[in-house]
Amino acid sequence: MARINPSGMELAETVVAINRVAKVVKGGKRFSFSVLVVVGDRRGHVGTAVGKAKEIQAAIQKGIARAKKELIEVPLHGVTIPHSVIGEFGAGRVFLKPAAPGTGVIAGGSVRAVLDAVGIKDILSKSLRSSNPYNVVYATLEALKNLRTKEQVNNLRSKEMVTADATR
Repeated sequence: MARINPSGMELAETVVAINRVAKVVKGGKRFSFSVLVVVGDRRGHVGTAVGKAKEIQAAIQKGIARAKKELIEVPLHGVTIPHSVIGEFGAGRVFLKPAAPGTGVIAGGSVRAVLDAVGIKDILSKSLRSSNPYNVVYATLEALKNLRTKEQVNNLRSKEMVTADATR
């Protein structure tokens, strides 16, 4: 996939999960923070990343900077998705289904953050298996990566037909 340049985009940033991690040392406990961040332009581009630091603000900034480098483009069909899709990551599995206009975003917190960042307005979703926000967010991204428009599918099929004819 080609890299998407985040400069010039107006990216919305959402903190999905904050995790405080304690390391026990001789003098007591040392705390650090792990933050899951989603960024998107609400026009079909989204990225997510984890930032880790001793302070929450620093972790958020690191996560946002990394998420901007991880942007992907999502094919949209108006304000919904072209077809139903299931995304899997680790133990997380997310089912996304296009919805009729006016339905709204029917999704849980982690999935909703990603879908809002993409700019999807009408969609049905169900988080299956894991409820861990990290796995759910990455499973949602995998589902969005697997979306194809009619034109993309037709192009792939026409290429397959040409190569099949050439082998005969």
